[in-house]
Amino acid sequence: MARRQRKPRRPEKPRFRINHQIRVPKIRLVGDNLEEIGKAVGKQITSDVYTTREALGFANALDLDLVEISPKADPPVCRVIDYKKFLFDRKKKEKELKAKTVKTVIKEIRFGPNTDDHDFNFKARHAERFLQEGAKVKAYVHFRGRTIVFKERGEVLLLRFVKHLEEFGTIESMPRMEGRRMFVMLAPKKSAAKPAKKAKPDDSKTGKKKTKEADVPKKEADKSGAETVAKKAKEAAKQSNTESEKKKTKEADVPKKEADKSDAKPVAEKAAKQPDKESEKKS
Repeated sequence: MARRQRKPRRPEKPRFRINHQIRVPKIRLVGDNLEEIGKAVGKQITSDVYTTREALGFANALDLDLVEISPKADPPVCRVIDYKKFLFDRKKKEKELKAKTVKTVIKEIRFGPNTDDHDFNFKARHAERFLQEGAKVKAYVHFRGRTIVFKERGEVLLLRFVKHLEEFGTIESMPRMEGRRMFVMLAPKKSAAKPAKKAKPDDSKTGKKKTKEADVPKKEADKSGAETVAKKAKEAAKQSNTESEKKKTKEADVPKKEADKSDAKPVAEKAAKQPDKESEKKS
């Protein structure tokens, strides 16, 4: 099997004409670096109309490119700049613009011509949340089979839905048919949308003052806390010392009591023997 040969891709046309691609006899020169060009060339240059040959000479004097910015102007407007840097800056600006543009989100909610009150209220609550978040809501009634006969029911249901959401959104178009669907569009109100959190201004001076003022009570609290901790430690040390002294006294009292007991035994024995001797003498 022979492989299919892929067609070579056509080279992309350059978005801007540069240098010798500019075939116009005269151009209007603009830019921020006209003073640098004047120093390199040796004469004063302002944003004015010059021949293309002269402008190319200016670009060659600074080893830069002559870029045609707006070709539809009369004469075309050009700048003396590095072409790659020019394209990079342009792409960067386009990305910033895309990031700033707000993307519109559309949420769809589906009904039937015979939707009951419970389902209607449930879906209406979802629509309220979507509108508060800033998204558009597309509500539609889908007619299946023979239910296409009940178009009036679908229209009444959508108008009831719009009236239910008057506080949160505004209607963009009245209910209309599209195939087997009757739909209506709702856009969020500005007052209904949740306000975004505003970032607090970060002033370096005020921030430093606030941090210093906030640090003062913290330091005082730390000092008071340290003092209380030191007091508690002293009290604990005193308690431990008193307990150790009590233990020592108890330990010292134990042998004294034992010695007293040992001394009391012979005294008791002598006292017991004395009445025996007396009884013997009497006898």
